[in-house]
Amino acid sequence: MKKLSARRRHPLAAVVVLLLALAATGGLYTAFAPASKAKADDSAQSLTIEEGKKLYEVGCASCHGTGGQGTTDGPSLVGVGAAAVDFQVGTGRMPAQQPGAQIPRKKVIYSQAEIDQLAAYIASLGAGPAVPTKNQYSPEGADIAKGGELFRTNCAQCHNFTGKGGALTHGKYAPSLEGVDPKHIYEAMQTGPQNMPSFPDTTMSEKNKKDIIAYLHAVDSSETTNPGGMELGGLGPVSEGLFAWIFGLGALIAVAVWVAARTAKAKKS
Repeated sequence: MKKLSARRRHPLAAVVVLLLALAATGGLYTAFAPASKAKADDSAQSLTIEEGKKLYEVGCASCHGTGGQGTTDGPSLVGVGAAAVDFQVGTGRMPAQQPGAQIPRKKVIYSQAEIDQLAAYIASLGAGPAVPTKNQYSPEGADIAKGGELFRTNCAQCHNFTGKGGALTHGKYAPSLEGVDPKHIYEAMQTGPQNMPSFPDTTMSEKNKKDIIAYLHAVDSSETTNPGGMELGGLGPVSEGLFAWIFGLGALIAVAVWVAARTAKAKKS
């Protein structure tokens, strides 16, 4: 009887009873639930990549190759990252209508969900810039003056000092930034599409990018006001000076000719 009583009081017996209770109430399942959730997330990501691959094979593989390695008609997409896909496809530049010196912006043909799937597939081919979050590209709280200084130093040579765009060489051009989504401006700085150089965080910080976006929002958006009146397209002093010479001086010459003609006619009569 003493031996039986000692066995019943053994410390391991309490542990066994506790484990059985946890199993009965689902406690063990709860303990291992995070692993199941991680597995579910991996499955969802795999499904997104698979759907993106299907879209890629239909709309992109003919130019960029079946594995994104590139062809004579399109560059390699290995390592360009999700941000490049979100920019190019999200602005309608891709799929391109035809090859050329410049791929213009056009109507977007994919939904955002499909763009996300394409981006996930391309990102799986090699590490690259990720799609930025709203907190990264939102102009709220940014330094507009600093953004203007940075823009004039790094961007105005091509895009004009207010982002109106401008001509480059051999049929290329810097597009207007008027009305461009802040996310796409941030992605363009990250990835350097077409003729544009890239500005990764190691070259231009996240805060500086926000400052530039805030500046463009202030000078080149639907909310921009111009207290100076007619801006003549905001193309700069050269174009505005040319306008003044051609139309201003031309108008003065026309008035002078009209006055002289009236004077001569009055003398004859």
